[in-house]
Amino acid sequence: MNLETLQAAAAANQWSAIYPEIGLGCLALALLVLELVLPKSAHRTIPAVAIVGQLVLLGVLLTNFNSSTLGTVTFNGLLHHSTDGQFLRVFFLLSSVLVCLLGTVSLVRRALPRIEFYHIVLVVSGAMMLLAQSNHFVMLFVALETVTVGFYILVSYFRASPLSLEAGLKYLVMGALSSALLLFGIVLLYGVAGNPLLPAHTADGMSFPALAAFLAANPGNFLASVGILLVLAGVAFKIGAFPFQIWIPDVYQGAPTPVTAFLAVASKAAGFAVLLTLVRTAFAPYAALTVPVLTLMAAATILFGNIAALTQHNVKRLIGLSGVSHAGFLLLGVVAAMSNPAALGAIYFYLAAYLLATFAVFGVMTHLAGPNDAEQDLDHYAGLAKERPFLGLVLAIGLGSLAGIPPLAGFMGKFFVFIAAFEAGLYPLLAIAIIGVVISIYYYFGWIKAAFFETWRAPLLEGEVDDRPKPLAVTWPLGVALGTLAALTVVLGFFQGPLGDWFLLR
Repeated sequence: MNLETLQAAAAANQWSAIYPEIGLGCLALALLVLELVLPKSAHRTIPAVAIVGQLVLLGVLLTNFNSSTLGTVTFNGLLHHSTDGQFLRVFFLLSSVLVCLLGTVSLVRRALPRIEFYHIVLVVSGAMMLLAQSNHFVMLFVALETVTVGFYILVSYFRASPLSLEAGLKYLVMGALSSALLLFGIVLLYGVAGNPLLPAHTADGMSFPALAAFLAANPGNFLASVGILLVLAGVAFKIGAFPFQIWIPDVYQGAPTPVTAFLAVASKAAGFAVLLTLVRTAFAPYAALTVPVLTLMAAATILFGNIAALTQHNVKRLIGLSGVSHAGFLLLGVVAAMSNPAALGAIYFYLAAYLLATFAVFGVMTHLAGPNDAEQDLDHYAGLAKERPFLGLVLAIGLGSLAGIPPLAGFMGKFFVFIAAFEAGLYPLLAIAIIGVVISIYYYFGWIKAAFFETWRAPLLEGEVDDRPKPLAVTWPLGVALGTLAALTVVLGFFQGPLGDWFLLR
């Protein structure tokens, strides 16, 4: 490699195109520096620095949403900047802000390092941004592993809790297995694409456009098909799709509540960003293979998630298994997007509605979590609406939206996905999805019923104490955040306006 080649490669590195990711990285390092230089009494202000810094980045990103880099490929083909990628940047940054806000409530109860928590959340969020814009398997794998390693730490962050440590170990084992499957699939695809005996072979088989050209010229190749299936299996682990969802209940229960929210929303969205990129670009010539596989996976995921959630009494396990069903609904949109481009906007609207509702619910859960964060039962919510009317209202709106009750945003998200699936002719899968919605109403409304129509029993025996965790007082930053999430969930259900037009008509 001569000097001219290196100069040409360096010229393609447009660092200004990834200023949000660089900003998050610098902010993450700044938190550690502040922890070193500030006196211990001032450390309580560092989480506020993290939150305010992210809000500033979010404002800059929204102001420059239609930047000049949209539609371009940078860093020698590693990244592709698109409108979808910009939306996902905003999505991950907003998720990170909300996780940090929840962390200010959850971490204050425990004698644990705090600054490192926010540092890791920022690094993981930046990696998710890069993951959503990846255009090359090298970038995809490095960004994905950065996210995964960060979650290994976050899931087991409550190191004094056996359930948190167990969750971290299970996530480590399952994450390693999924990474192995993904990497094996990538190696197979790279190897077969570089075979000089095959048409359109390429030395750059890890580039999505080059791989797509090779697959188009070699339909039905066995090794390529196996490689695609292994990659899809690795991605299915990340989104919690059947039959790779077995880790979700235990990990969601044991992880700290803010981390569970991060897994449920941002990690799932990152997985779907990768899946959409692969099936619509690199694997597009093999739609005859990917569409049936994803169709079966979507049907099984919807049914398993909803049926398994029916028997759950621990709300973290319940929300985890219900999240499996939401992965199934999103897979329905992915299958529809293979033949109906309008499904893309429906998927992103669904994700936006899911973010609002899920973080609203987790905000309430964070305030009700006691010393044992993993043990959060439905019984703990009895009488919540009477004791804390604001938290009860936010919980009802969030759960109603997740159940798909009109006129909330979650209903419109499901409606848009179902319309796209109907237009794509996915009638059997659509029928299964409707059955899943009906099942989900039962367990979501069981949770609402506990909060509004049940009362916590008084101690029955002499000397028996009421050991139910008492809801914490809502601080004004959390109150504003939860109120905004609930309000937007209602407003987007009634009126989508320009935002709906952007999602569905772009």
